[in-house]
Amino acid sequence: MNEKQRGKASVIFQNPPLILSAASVVGKKEGEGPLGQYFDQVEVDSMLGKKNWEEAESELQTRAATLAIEKSGLTKEDIRYYFGGDLLAQLIATSFGVMNLEFPMFGIYGACSTMGEAMGLGSMVVEGGFADHVLVAASSHFASAEKQFRFPLEYGNQRPYSATWTVTGCGSVILSANDGNKRINGKKPLAKVAGVTTGKIVDMAFKDSMNMGAAMAMAAMDTILANFRDLGVNETYYDKIITGDLGQIGRRLLLDYLVKAGYDIESRYMDCGIEIFRDETQDTHAGGSGCGCSASVLCAYILPQIRDGVWKRVLFIPTGALLSTVSYNEGKSVPGIAHAVILEKCDCD
Repeated sequence: MNEKQRGKASVIFQNPPLILSAASVVGKKEGEGPLGQYFDQVEVDSMLGKKNWEEAESELQTRAATLAIEKSGLTKEDIRYYFGGDLLAQLIATSFGVMNLEFPMFGIYGACSTMGEAMGLGSMVVEGGFADHVLVAASSHFASAEKQFRFPLEYGNQRPYSATWTVTGCGSVILSANDGNKRINGKKPLAKVAGVTTGKIVDMAFKDSMNMGAAMAMAAMDTILANFRDLGVNETYYDKIITGDLGQIGRRLLLDYLVKAGYDIESRYMDCGIEIFRDETQDTHAGGSGCGCSASVLCAYILPQIRDGVWKRVLFIPTGALLSTVSYNEGKSVPGIAHAVILEKCDCD
């Protein structure tokens, strides 16, 4: 095992890739939530001027990717690879969303954990010397997700209190090689990717597709424990431990079971799905979900907090439920997965 590999699931980078820029584009409901002031763009038209929901989600990716490049000071030609994903079958939001940008592309599917998976793979490519700059993005759209996974909006079905609300949004970051310079194009990076812990599929034989938080909680716990074990640390190593979209129910399960395992993370814990909506006024029940949930919160809120030194080391853990309409209708369970990214403040002043 070389010195970059730690334990069974983790990697610590010798030259941590830098997050040069980040962009977030969200829908009207997300803009009305507690984090509304932090997003780069809030679209009041949920169709984004397109003919259908899927095209609208593709437009989210196009706008977020374009904005991330503009904010970085780079050009489109500087981007070597695009790592992106969404929730739709065959990744159609991603493929149609970045087609006209003409990037060499890796399409990634990790359900709602996609941003973590894509950042991990993109960071490995950059730190390995295979690219100087890569663009990473993940998106979701409430209406396109409901159409594919649940019921058409016209049906007007009731949602149980355990359900989460798929975020309409996209987050995009540019990862750049760390060559020892403190700034790139005169710009101070937002953070550095110190390492990753890749999650494994955890199946608790859970079959309630309207309670994604419970389905994913044990996968989040497994990845957190793997990170602690591989690095020889505990919860105090991090200023903040942030999951992607466990919501209220998954949050409680994760915290309670980690206490049983000997770790109390509640004082330093946050969930993007809980932070993005106001439960009492926005009628989102257990919170937010979707690939765009953790991605947009990362870009709009988490990375600026790291840049400004509010948090110096964060364990960012997007969580995903690995089901499809086919598997669910065939009576299969809903396995979970979670991918962790270690984000640290840059010494770039």
